Amino acid sequence: MVLDLMAQLDRECTERNKIESLLRELLNARRNRKSEQLSSDQLALFAAAWQARQAEAEPTKPDGSDDDDPNANSGADESASKKRTGGRQPLARHLKRERIVHDLAEEEKHCSTCQQDLRPIGEESSERYEYIPAKLTVIEDICADHLPLHRQEKIFERHGVDISRKTMGGWLAQCADLLKPLYGSMKEVLFQSKVIGTDDTSVKVLDVKLPFARTGRIWPYSGDADHPVILYDYTATRERAGPEEFLKGYRGYLQADAYGGYDAFFRDPARGLIEVGCWAHARRYFHKALESDQPRMGPALLLIAQLYRVEKQARPLTAEDRLRLRQLQSQPILEKLRNYLLEIQVEVLPKSPEGRAVRYTLKNWTALNRYCEDGDLQIDNNATERAIRGIAVGRNNWVFFGSDEGGKTAAVLRSFVASCQRVGVDPFVWLKDILSRIADHPITRIAELLPHNWASAQA
Repeated sequence: MVLDLMAQLDRECTERNKIESLLRELLNARRNRKSEQLSSDQLALFAAAWQARQAEAEPTKPDGSDDDDPNANSGADESASKKRTGGRQPLARHLKRERIVHDLAEEEKHCSTCQQDLRPIGEESSERYEYIPAKLTVIEDICADHLPLHRQEKIFERHGVDISRKTMGGWLAQCADLLKPLYGSMKEVLFQSKVIGTDDTSVKVLDVKLPFARTGRIWPYSGDADHPVILYDYTATRERAGPEEFLKGYRGYLQADAYGGYDAFFRDPARGLIEVGCWAHARRYFHKALESDQPRMGPALLLIAQLYRVEKQARPLTAEDRLRLRQLQSQPILEKLRNYLLEIQVEVLPKSPEGRAVRYTLKNWTALNRYCEDGDLQIDNNATERAIRGIAVGRNNWVFFGSDEGGKTAAVLRSFVASCQRVGVDPFVWLKDILSRIADHPITRIAELLPHNWASAQA
């Protein structure tokens, strides 16, 4: 009887902790707490906690030195660095300027006391943006910036033009069909990458068989620096079959979060895929657990911040020099972090936020360390996460896809918009040019039209 009551209390306690953790996450999301950057004050606090823990674990050396002082790379002294320059930033220089002089009236330019004309002795100027409403000058409009078709329909109505959303939806499908050979060519370029980054996000999809919208998935695939393309794929579910079909034929590094659907790829040597972990995903677990267990999570975040500080130094280096720097500086930090996680693993509840953070990191330790084996690899998958952020923003505007076919159309078109943005090309200019001549362009030279090649030709 007593044992049963104790077991029930344990279950209720675990459930309560889980609910409290979920509520904290929801409140943080409600407050728009998105940044995971640590301030210098936080780093200093975590460094103090780390030193206190080390002092308890081992006696101080006779000379007072401390080889494990995390402040060597923590940047806790950055509070004395130069402050950011405040004030209003200058307005964009590339915009056309129009000078408006606010002068006195003629009768006010004469002094009634000395009977002399007044002369200007100086002037004060300030700049401001002025929005001039656009004129409707296009016959066909390509959906950009996630503007839903029903809103475009209303915009055209205000200009006295009647274009239904159904008609525009047909245009988008036709454009996607025209661009499919180019999409295939872009996929060939993607598969030449040494490393491909991928992620996924949910989207709502209407289904005539259901009284509610079901959930589909959008998967971005980002090429490396030498192959600057971003492709999106749409699948009706999150099953492994989606990425398995898309990645068929690719051999190389695949950087992603720890989605279980990828595990079979990495276990099969014949697939030729090597897993690269993402420290941004791992760090997110520690941030979520920071509020419930700062004494233990703080030092872990401090060490992860040191890893990112090394990457800041490594960014402008060649791949070979970057690898040497990581082996010299990052590897000791990683070893220190692993020992610390193994130490606190027995101190935290397995199902608590801090327990999940420790478990996730140790379980994926090999993949998280892989970036230290090759200078061309990145510490995280943030480039792909930025590619998926556009979908998350657009989802608030267009809300859902009308069908699975609509999801596939969106994936094709979004691939070219994102690839244009990656190489600094205006997507509208590129689409207008390509759609006007792709039908007559030789299929053997289709790669010339890819955004990065098109940009080089324009230069």
